[in-house]
Amino acid sequence: MRHFLTTLGLLALSALAGLGAARLGLPLPFLLGPLLMSGAVAILMPDRLPEGYLFPPNLRLVFIAVIGLMIGAQVTPDLFFGATRLALSLGALTLFAILAHGLGYAVFRHLGGYDRATSFYSAAPGGLFESIAFGEEAGADPARLTLHQFLRIIVVVTCLPIGLSFWLGGPVGSAGGMTLSKGAVPWSDLPVILLAGAAGLVLGRLLRLPAKQLIGPLVVAALLGLSGLVHLDIPQWLVNLAQIVVGTALGMRFTGLSRGLILRGLGLTLVAVAGMMTLSAGFALLLSGALDQPVDVMLISFAPGGVTEMALVALSLQANPAFVTLHHLFRIVITVLGLGLTARFFRPAP
Repeated sequence: MRHFLTTLGLLALSALAGLGAARLGLPLPFLLGPLLMSGAVAILMPDRLPEGYLFPPNLRLVFIAVIGLMIGAQVTPDLFFGATRLALSLGALTLFAILAHGLGYAVFRHLGGYDRATSFYSAAPGGLFESIAFGEEAGADPARLTLHQFLRIIVVVTCLPIGLSFWLGGPVGSAGGMTLSKGAVPWSDLPVILLAGAAGLVLGRLLRLPAKQLIGPLVVAALLGLSGLVHLDIPQWLVNLAQIVVGTALGMRFTGLSRGLILRGLGLTLVAVAGMMTLSAGFALLLSGALDQPVDVMLISFAPGGVTEMALVALSLQANPAFVTLHHLFRIVITVLGLGLTARFFRPAP
């Protein structure tokens, strides 16, 4: 019972933190607010938690599926127009993912002094959940790995929208009031959403997809939309609730981390992300003319941040969010494939 009440209490505090972050205009407020709140509890007050407490993993998995549905619902036939230009862009994105991963690995391995597995999976420029899962299987330090993967996203989705806001003279992304979900979705649509999520979880398990709880529902939502059978509209309150649960669960992974470790991790992440964003800017400048896209749109398409927030920034720039979303989904897929193909080189000896 104490564990159940602790979970309810954490979620209540996370909801308040999400609302506060939204009032402050932070990017991804209902993910970052709960993450920062629960992370603070885990780091500063671990003795206040019941002995042996773990955030319920099945609860997290259910709401990760909701996020997968929301992302998959953005996949439309419009994504695949202009195949030649798209092939050029995605080919360049593959090269970017390889270079960014190598750059991050060099930072964590040589500047941070981490072991090979921790350096490799901490440096992955996408696939947050997958990187953590593969890294834990390979014997990477779970605390440092989780810290660096989340700091990467936090730094990118915070600094890039703020930087663009100063450059363009107005707020962008969620700070500008943009959203990818629908607020007035009728309650009668919820059974369809639940069935699609359940089907996605089953599909992910049967096909043994990487990050099956995310990718399975994403594939189902995308197939439903592309086939014209059903276009899933995920209500904003459900997306917010999913982010609160996921942010709380992941923040609790920082239990027992010292402030020194966090500050050092932040410094290393800033160096790695600065290098990745420099690469992003270089690719954006090179591809802008060939693809007939503004430099800022190409920059957010290549930035190693969150799918949702980068698509929201695209909406603020009056760009095509489908174009940006496809690039981020592709970056995640390429990164996850790379992690899967190289996993055997990092598995601990039996």
